[in-house]
Amino acid sequence: MRLIVALLCLFVGVSLAAPKKTDAQIKEQRTALKKLESDLAKKREELAQLETEEKGVLNTLSLLDQNLNQTRIYITELSKNETLVQNAVKQLSRDIDSLDQKILVRKEAMKKRVRKLYVNGRYSDAEILYQLLTREGNPERQAYWVHHVLNEDRILVETLTSMVQERDEKKRGEEEHLAELNRLREKKSREEKGLVSQVGNQEKMLLSLKHDKAMQKRALQEFERNQKVMQKLIEKLEQKRKKELEEARKAEEKRKAEAARKKKQKQKEPKVVEKPKKTIEGTVKGPKCMPLEGPVISNYGLQEHPVLHIATRNLGVEIRGKRGQSIRAAAAGTVAMVAEIDGRGPSVIIEHEGGTYSVYGHLRSIRVQEGKEVRNCEEIGEVGDIASLNGIKLYFQVSEGTQTVDPLQWLKSK
Repeated sequence: MRLIVALLCLFVGVSLAAPKKTDAQIKEQRTALKKLESDLAKKREELAQLETEEKGVLNTLSLLDQNLNQTRIYITELSKNETLVQNAVKQLSRDIDSLDQKILVRKEAMKKRVRKLYVNGRYSDAEILYQLLTREGNPERQAYWVHHVLNEDRILVETLTSMVQERDEKKRGEEEHLAELNRLREKKSREEKGLVSQVGNQEKMLLSLKHDKAMQKRALQEFERNQKVMQKLIEKLEQKRKKELEEARKAEEKRKAEAARKKKQKQKEPKVVEKPKKTIEGTVKGPKCMPLEGPVISNYGLQEHPVLHIATRNLGVEIRGKRGQSIRAAAAGTVAMVAEIDGRGPSVIIEHEGGTYSVYGHLRSIRVQEGKEVRNCEEIGEVGDIASLNGIKLYFQVSEGTQTVDPLQWLKSK
């Protein structure tokens, strides 16, 4: 009997382990969904505000695209959650069926026991106890069997009660998961219908942009204004660098003058170790790293914009990314700026040796701070679609001084 009880306990432990693991996964997925819902609500609020205000063409297109991407991601996460809950329901259903069969077997055993007691009374048990206590043998063994006979019925009842309680608990869990499954399916259905509507709104605006010359003109003006903002930022950083170099030069001249004065006083020439000077001209030397693995969807220089269908001059390149991909520093340097830049969204600018700057735009998250030294290929953030017109991508720009260069050619240079 003890062996049977031990096996039953083992069975109960194994049957509970799988649902607990699944429940933990469902809880984790539920938390991720809540965050997505919060982010999506904010984006939709921004878009609703745009509809009541006169905002820029690029800003509106960007928010439309972000909402589309966020909705697609949300639907994907809903599907994952739906699959997890559905699997949990199936597992619980199998466990309940298995317990129902075991309970049925136990109930049949209890019926037989009751029938036996009814026919024979308790006399048969008393007779067994008398024989165990009066015959010769191992006292410990006799005591064990006496205990076994006295507790057999109690163990049968407790085991059956435990199984029924477990079955009822699993049934409640199944009902809760089924209710959650229905809610998830309703949300998913609403979001899929909303996605169709959002795609329609985006297509409608892009069609208007294609035929509306006035809208095209506004979009081009916004694009050029964003380019100028980017250039101004680089110019300020370069001015700051040159100012620091000039201050360093003056400090060095002052140090030399002081050394010369002391030399004259002592009539003794001290040995001075000259420090290497920083130069304004030059470029980054050493290894370089592709900041994101993915296809280049927009090249450097003059070309037709892939969304606006207007001839534009690109200061950098755009690289298609996937959700969760890391952005890496293209070369060793110092983080010169972390900021939200018009047309580029959350961005990082890194200053490299010799006054070269690399720009990383449309980041979903940033993992560095201004002033931080970064190594070649060090992770600085995660790719995103904020301020993007066409999905998840990285905007990558390189300037030598204030002059932009083709980032892809720069990456190949030694």
